[in-house]
Amino acid sequence: MSELLLGILIGAVTTLVLASGIPIAFGLGAVAISFLVIFEGAGSLEIIAETFFAGLDNFTLSSIPMFILMGAVVASSRAAGDLYEAMERWLYKIPAGLIVANLGACAVFAALSGSSPATCAAIGKMGIPEMRRRGYPAGLASGAIGAGGTLGILIPPSLTMILYGIQTETSIGRLFLAGVLPGLLLTSLFMCWSIFYCWHKGYQFASKDRYSWREKFSCLPKTLPFLAIVVAVLYLLYGGVATPSEAAGAGALLCLIVAAGIYKIWRAADLWPILRDTTRDSVMILMIIATSILFSYMLSRLYVTQSLALWIAAQQFHPWVLMLWVNLLLLVVGFFLPPAAVILMTTPILLPIITSAGFDPVWFAVIMTINMEIGLITPPVGLNLYVIHGIAPDIRLATILWGALPFMLAMVLGIIILCIFPSLATWLPDAVMGVAR
Repeated sequence: MSELLLGILIGAVTTLVLASGIPIAFGLGAVAISFLVIFEGAGSLEIIAETFFAGLDNFTLSSIPMFILMGAVVASSRAAGDLYEAMERWLYKIPAGLIVANLGACAVFAALSGSSPATCAAIGKMGIPEMRRRGYPAGLASGAIGAGGTLGILIPPSLTMILYGIQTETSIGRLFLAGVLPGLLLTSLFMCWSIFYCWHKGYQFASKDRYSWREKFSCLPKTLPFLAIVVAVLYLLYGGVATPSEAAGAGALLCLIVAAGIYKIWRAADLWPILRDTTRDSVMILMIIATSILFSYMLSRLYVTQSLALWIAAQQFHPWVLMLWVNLLLLVVGFFLPPAAVILMTTPILLPIITSAGFDPVWFAVIMTINMEIGLITPPVGLNLYVIHGIAPDIRLATILWGALPFMLAMVLGIIILCIFPSLATWLPDAVMGVAR
């Protein structure tokens, strides 16, 4: 069997295994071990344990549980509610102001949590009922929160960017910076669509509430400390003060201190759920990383990755035609698999291809992440759709999906804009950290 046919077989088997509902880590590990034993013999079992643990032998990985802890502290406190209230008080006069406030709250909370489902759940629990109470269509309200929640994997700190950086040995600091302007671009596109839709339909959703300057400023003392933590973490990263792992640890500690001071979260009963959830999510992600390294080793050992790259190079595709097919591939795969699995599975194959075509791997990380964002609000595995359905079970999934469709198109527009103006992703990393050599 040729290497290309073997690659197609591996892809089909992996898709079927993961579609069965088996945990991603176990599915990837089982596929990798099975193909190694079948094609390399039982002797290949000797290197499995070494390869598995070598995948975790990276100090940068310690930043993952720290960023997860940072997000868990924020999600378990009233920080999301206070952030939502602050945004509403400052934006209540804008047409469709409540949706704009929700999207702004999603963008800021994304910077605090680094998780799309957490952002979607935290802001949606308050935002969706309030928007519906004020007359916003259920589809628009739910679609906006679903799309706003996806910003959690683009706006730094982003767990998917960390995974991409580890997998490709790319500077995580550069990747974080690369997500800033595209994240703001997508947030702006979401807001513009919401305002246009309400204006086009003739809806008047300006809040009947009136907030004095005193009321506006009174909500800031509880929200500004968390925003200051984000700024502090970014300064530690880009000021040359700390490594990503050290900056993540400092951010997690500061979040714990602020939550204890503002929201009185210091009792063991309050801290236990935070630490439990952090441990569970961290172990899950680290297991996926380890088995994905094993999966990548299997692809390389069987010469699948190299053969695919050589085959594509032999076709002499125009670079932008190649990028179109890569985007379609990521979009389709993202329909069925979560972002972490897609990045860890496809990056070893795609990175040599896109770099040989002359594309910047940092820029490509942003393109890849936006594709994963679209996957979060598309069936059958669109996680944010089910998070919203859990928040508002009376809203049909079809309604949520149709409401999210314009925001998906806004993401596609964002990809097109980034293809035309790649400096939107590369300018800030180059300006802050110097041009990569």
